Parts: sequence; C-alpha cells; structure tokens
Amino acid sequence: MRAREISSLALDSYQRAARVALSNHLVTTTYPDRIALPLLRRWATELREDLLELFGYRLEVTETTARLFPVIDRLDDSQPARTSTDRIFDRRRYAYLSLALAALGRAGNQITLSELADHVAAEASQVDGVELTTDRASDRDAFVDAIGWLATRGAIALADGDASGWANNPSAGEALYDIDRPVVVAMFRPPRAVQHLRSIRGLLAGSDAPLEPDDLDSERTDPERPADPKETLRSVRRALVEQPVVYLTDLDRDARAALAASRTVADVELLTGLVAERRSEGVALIDTSGRLSDYRFPSTGTIAQVALLIAGEISDRVIDPDAPALAAYPLPDGDALIEQLDRAIPDGGIFGDLAEFGFPSDATTFADADSRQQYPLIEDSWLVTVVDDLVERFGRTFAAQWQTDRDGLRLRALALLHRLRLVHSVSGGVLVLPVIARYRDVMVSVRDRTPQDSLFAAEKPVSTEQPVSIESSEAED
Repeated sequence: MRAREISSLALDSYQRAARVALSNHLVTTTYPDRIALPLLRRWATELREDLLELFGYRLEVTETTARLFPVIDRLDDSQPARTSTDRIFDRRRYAYLSLALAALGRAGNQITLSELADHVAAEASQVDGVELTTDRASDRDAFVDAIGWLATRGAIALADGDASGWANNPSAGEALYDIDRPVVVAMFRPPRAVQHLRSIRGLLAGSDAPLEPDDLDSERTDPERPADPKETLRSVRRALVEQPVVYLTDLDRDARAALAASRTVADVELLTGLVAERRSEGVALIDTSGRLSDYRFPSTGTIAQVALLIAGEISDRVIDPDAPALAAYPLPDGDALIEQLDRAIPDGGIFGDLAEFGFPSDATTFADADSRQQYPLIEDSWLVTVVDDLVERFGRTFAAQWQTDRDGLRLRALALLHRLRLVHSVSGGVLVLPVIARYRDVMVSVRDRTPQDSLFAAEKPVSTEQPVSIESSEAED
C-alpha cells in the first residue's frame, strides 16, 4: 500500500486527495472546485495503485479530468441527481440528461441550447413514455435542469446568452455553450455497453462473465461456489466508504471475518484519514473532516434538527419497557428496485443478438434471506403524532415553510434518516436500525432573545427568530 510510504508531513494532503476521488467520481478543472484536480494530479500514481488494491477501483487522470470507475456491489437510491435548487431529479430529467449527454458526444465544439433541445426531442420521440416539447414550459424547465447539471460538472460552459431566458421564452431567449469533449467522454463510461444488457444486474459486481439463460438459476443459488478472499476484502472495504454504517447482519461469514480483521479497517483509515467506530452491531467510519460525507449529521437547519429529534424519540420508543412490543421485520432486499429499473429499459434499445445475461455475486457480501436480522417497525401513525408534538413544542424555531407543512417536514426528516442508514423506510412506517441508538437522550435548549426597544438602536439588530440548539449525548458528525 503506497500510503504507508508517504511521510507524515505529506500524508494529510494524500488523504485529502483520496477523499476527493472517493466522493467525486468525476473531477474537472472547475468541479467540485478549482483545487481538486491539481491535488489529484499530484498524487495520481499513488492513488491509482491504492484505490485498485483496496477497492478494485480504477482511476484515470488526464490534464483536464480525473475519473474514478467504481465497482458497484448493489444499487443505492440514497444519492439521486439534484437540481441547483436541491430538487431531486425525476424520470423525465434523468431521460433528458442521458439524451443530452449522447447528443453532446456527437456535436462539435459549440452548440446552442435550442439546437441541443431539438436533438434531445428527436431522440426522445423514439422512446416510449419520454417526450420533450419545447412549447411546454414544464418540459423546458426539466431540460434546463438537466443541462445545468452538466454545466456544473464542466461538460459544457456557457459562452453567451442565458438558459433561463430560453426556458421562459424559447423564441426570444437563447444560450450558446462550449463543449468540453474530454469531460463528456469521461462522464459516462459503463463497464459494459448498456445496449448489450437485458438487466441492470449486468452493471453490478460479480457479473463480469456473461451467463447463458440455462445457467442463471444454478449460478444464483449455488451455495458451494467458493468466494474469492481478495474480492471479499475489497467488497467489505467498499462498503465502509460507500455506506454510512456497515452492519454485521448485512454480511455473510467470510465478510464478517474480513471486517473483524483490524487490518481491513486500518487500511481504509490510513487512506482516507477517517476514524473507525466499532460497535457490536457493525462499523462506521466517522468523517470529522466533512470532506467525504455528502451530508453532515447532526447539522443545522430545520430538516436536520427535526431528524435528530425524531431519532431520539424513536430510540426512546424502542427501549421503552412500558410500551407495547413492536412488530419486527427483515429489511427488504434490492430486487424490487432492480425489477423496477429493468421494466423501464426500452426494448428497442437492446441489441438482441449481442445481449448478455448476468447476475451479481452477492453471496460474498450479504447474508442469506432466511437468516436476515429483523428490526422493529415504527408505524407512520406514531411518527405523525411525534412530528405534530415537535412542531407544537419547537415550531417557532423552524423555517417558516415547515411550520405549516408537517407532512412534508416528516417525510424529509425520515428521508434523511433513511439516507444515513439510521432507519429504513418501508410501506407503513420505518424499520429501526441499531446505529440510531447513538442519538438517544437528545437535549434541546431554546435561547430566547429580548427584543430591542428602538428600531434605530446603536447595537447590531437582533433577529426575532428563536434559535434552537439540539444535541445528543453520543452524537458525532
């Protein structure tokens, strides 16, 4: 491992570079900032070797881009694409994004927004359920959101005009973009040609070799197939950096043994600079730097603070000896999401004669369904009551939009807890995961401020908003 050869004085810089690569699979001259690419270029050789050795990831670094090609063990729906206003992409925006990227790959050095929209509209007309009509404002807004996502990452750069002007009135507004071809080429590089796949499973780890249809059932259910110890170690390390917490119940016997080995976690700590927290239920890497995690928790803001309050209430409910016993269920597997995505694959885009079959070899990572751990279920009705009570008690400290939208506040807060693997959202409620216990005994203090007597007082004006301070006895970032 090359990280062991780096001096202590330079190790912090190397770890920052590793965190940049792991948290931003595509780095350009402007994304995520202007210092990221020079940092990666400085440590390109060492990072290339360590990322491949520890995780099986491949890193390509050029003068204008750095692209990390990860190995995907399972689908993750917790990090969707978002607009500049933090709105989650819907199906239409994802479709426009994919079609725009394909059109940019065939374009020259520059393209106008209307020309790009025409290309996307023509391609969209060939896909059932996808349509781009520039006369429709909602379509234009969705298209501009997709283009903005590409512009943020440096695939295109605005040379003249204004995209919002075109969105408001395409006959009067226009925008001209420069195309950065290396970024466009690096942005989408799947391990397999998607036209050769009948299932999204073919993009997951363990599906490198195509399987014949007659071999599918035996390949998926063969319990005697030996696991590759090296790949098992890599899959465990990947889980450590990709998931907020790795539960032992998620792993089979070989993976648990790999996680228990001190060297497994120590290597990831050395590369990333993160600190491992071991509990009886599993292991979490704590990002005290705030440069690898995509979200800090606990944090400021109404959603994060309400999520912490809900976490404390849930923890108290689970261990309450006087309350009725909670029903318990296993976590749902990922097949439902895979099947949902597979149903959306356009049949006309598959090259039938070249189509491959493949399924992930998840036996080395996840426990068998029959032995899955069961977790207590907190029902939606109880959560509604809890949020109503929190709004009554602390509502004056919340952002104005959430004081009247209690359902929206609850859903957003629970989505954050789900994203952090503190709970798992299911139909009718949430399954409570063990790590949520570290946020019990939440303490709240509201600091009241005395209003000023004079509008033109000499002192600095004081906000009338009531600040709230929420802490947990065990909470960490």
